[in-house]
Amino acid sequence: MVASFPALLRRSRFCQWCLTRWPRLAGPTELRPCDPISWAPARMVATITLEPEGRCCWDEPVRIAVRGLAPGQRVTLRASLRDEKSALFRAHARYCADAHGGLDLGRAPALGGSFAGLEPMGLFWALEPEKPVLRLVKRDVQTPFAVKLEVLDGHEPDTGRLLGQTVHERDFLPPGVRREPVRAGRVRATLFLPPEPGPFPGIVDIFGVGGGLLEYRASLLAGKGFAVMALAYCNYEDLPTGMENLHLEYFEEAVNYLLNHPQVKGPGVGLLGTSKGGELCLSMASFLKGITAAVIINGSVANTLGNLHYKDIYPGVEVLGHMGGQLSHGRWIFCFQGRKVR
Repeated sequence: MVASFPALLRRSRFCQWCLTRWPRLAGPTELRPCDPISWAPARMVATITLEPEGRCCWDEPVRIAVRGLAPGQRVTLRASLRDEKSALFRAHARYCADAHGGLDLGRAPALGGSFAGLEPMGLFWALEPEKPVLRLVKRDVQTPFAVKLEVLDGHEPDTGRLLGQTVHERDFLPPGVRREPVRAGRVRATLFLPPEPGPFPGIVDIFGVGGGLLEYRASLLAGKGFAVMALAYCNYEDLPTGMENLHLEYFEEAVNYLLNHPQVKGPGVGLLGTSKGGELCLSMASFLKGITAAVIINGSVANTLGNLHYKDIYPGVEVLGHMGGQLSHGRWIFCFQGRKVR
């Protein structure tokens, strides 16, 4: 009788060794008839690394890299955050891993998505609201924004398999910066001072038509060595609810407060204004003493959307202005020390 090859294999010492040792080497495995067998590749875990790690200031650059991908693997990186009103902001970009399965956003260009090209910080500056028109604004600078970063398999930002994720906190109050509310006379503001011994160059920071008191730019600038006053002028506490009548004396009072502060270096201060705030900064720089510099961002070259008064001897000249899609009258000209100002 001739024994078959399988029968000889079962009788061999090697086969006996495998049968006795295999459970201890690989652990118990029970396969039953009709059990499904998956031929899908094992789940790959990618690691997102950030420098600085964990948290840093909002205006500080972050290096983003991914490790643990397959060579040339197509992936999508996605960033998201919710503001203090739970509004969702998102951005995404498509990439391909290098020959070693790595991805460095400082070296690899985005192939599309919310942006394209070499943009190491694109996932942050390209954040867009889920609902149109909403604006990303930090209202409480004492808490960070938590940005979730995800890496997804493939180039579909909403359906790709999640490979890895991390959370990065972005601060608006740099370490050691002091925050001092200002309620002096009519002035409603917040003063931010650097952690180092002063005195420091002073800046008055003014925003646009939304009013209120926005502090996020002033707090970050204080981390660069400036004493910065975030100044409200309407729609805040006991200030006017609109801009129909603004008085330059109010802004003069704020400038004098800053100039007289022991932590502010004279003999003058700078101005920083956006939109309506930039327009007001132009008027302040034109007519107030103690202004040595002004940075105007998207501001009009003339007073608009309301009346601006200063030493109001002459009643002003009414001109047509455009506001909210309708024509309305507003005083563009005001009087300065008895002279007509056009």
